[in-house]
Amino acid sequence: MNTPGRHLWVVALAAAAAGSAAHAAAASRSATETAQAQPTLAERKAAARSTAAHNPYCQDIQPFYWSVGDSSGVKVDGREGVGAPLAQTPLSIASASKMVYGTYAVEQMNGVVSKQAASYLNFTSGYTEFDLCLQNQTVAECQSFHQGPINNGGYVEAHKGKFFYSGGHMQKQAVVIGLGPDDNAALAAHVNGLLGTHFDYSQPQLAGGGVSTAANYGRMLQKIVSGELKMKGLLGTSKVCTNPLTCAKALATPIPTDESWNYSLGHWVEDDPVVGDGAYSSAGAFGFYPWIEAKKRWWGVVARESTDGLNDDDSHRHPGVRSAYCGRQIRAAWMDGVPR
Repeated sequence: MNTPGRHLWVVALAAAAAGSAAHAAAASRSATETAQAQPTLAERKAAARSTAAHNPYCQDIQPFYWSVGDSSGVKVDGREGVGAPLAQTPLSIASASKMVYGTYAVEQMNGVVSKQAASYLNFTSGYTEFDLCLQNQTVAECQSFHQGPINNGGYVEAHKGKFFYSGGHMQKQAVVIGLGPDDNAALAAHVNGLLGTHFDYSQPQLAGGGVSTAANYGRMLQKIVSGELKMKGLLGTSKVCTNPLTCAKALATPIPTDESWNYSLGHWVEDDPVVGDGAYSSAGAFGFYPWIEAKKRWWGVVARESTDGLNDDDSHRHPGVRSAYCGRQIRAAWMDGVPR
């Protein structure tokens, strides 16, 4: 019998089915539009090449080598300017060594980073007294070195729990975890043996003594984004604010204070609320700039070795900062396929 109740039930069922179909169609359109919005590999390559060659921030730092890759390896690279280094040119990577050591330490701890261990890696341990290492020292000899104006290894209670950019944190932790007896060769052997990489050291300083090529450094970044190294899951963790103008727990930073980045386990998090894109990076004083983008799929390197602007009072002119500005433009172009 065709009752009014049954009729209403049939109508409601039909309406629900129509609604489900409409929802499925909308979802399909959304997925299609999302897929269409993603640039092709050719578009990404063209945008990155154009940006590296013509963007003012990149023209400012010539000559340099650059690359972008993923978990399978390099997808595009290039050389800009006369005398630009090659992918295999050894360069002093300075503070780009920090990401190397952070990655090593995380691997050595099997991905389990205690609060104390994190404080060494995000520069809040209080071990802020540090100047430099001598080439023929061991890690431990450098950590405790006192001579003339050089005063390494000092702990400052007032700095505990506050961000202070210094190599002293990593030098102290390296001694704690057993690297103290290592000279340059032994240190490289320990790092490379665990990471499956090829880095050298010009001095036994964990935070700044590394020597690498863009190709070798890129292989470490490739291992991170592939998940082969445990750092992938820890990128951006235990991060702390770093800008003394906006953060009461920040004491010293090399980043211009018109941007506010965070610092994690041996790497920066470029998450300034205005211009940041969330990338993980580790710019070196001489302009070597490695990065991994926020979603941990793509990585890149801007490779050069320059002292131009190194001692400038304006930190915007420091080589590492200038390379970061160029690398940021290449990264943006790669991500959306639009030249900058």
